[in-house]
Amino acid sequence: MASKIKKGDQVVIIAGASKGTKGTVARVIPEFSQVVVEGVNRVKRHMKPTPRNPQGGIVEKDRPIHISNVALVDPTTGNATRVRFQTDAEGKKSRVAVKSGTVIESKPGNQSAQSTTENGAV
Repeated sequence: MASKIKKGDQVVIIAGASKGTKGTVARVIPEFSQVVVEGVNRVKRHMKPTPRNPQGGIVEKDRPIHISNVALVDPTTGNATRVRFQTDAEGKKSRVAVKSGTVIESKPGNQSAQSTTENGAV
C-alpha cells in the first residue's frame, strides 16, 4: 500500500509534547510506522570522540515519532488534513487532501530511483 506521508512533506504534530508544531518529514521508517520530523523530538547525546567525530561533545539528534501522531498539512488552508488516494483517467494514483480536495504534489526528490534518459534507457 502506498504511504500517505512521504519524505519532504509538511506535517503538523497532533499529539504529544510537540503538539501543534509544524515541520518537514526528514525520513520515513515504514517497518516501525514512524517518521522523523525536523526540529521535533530532539534529544541530546553525549558523544565520545571517535575518528569520524574527533571533537566529541554533546550532539542534538531528531528522534522518530509514531506516524499516527502527525497529520499532513493541507496546501491550501495550512491546517491538518487527512489524505485519500484518487486515480485519474490514465490510472495514475495521486494523494488528495480530504478537507479541500486539492492534489498533494510530491517533491521532486521523492520520486523512485527510476529516471529515463533521452534514448529511453533506465
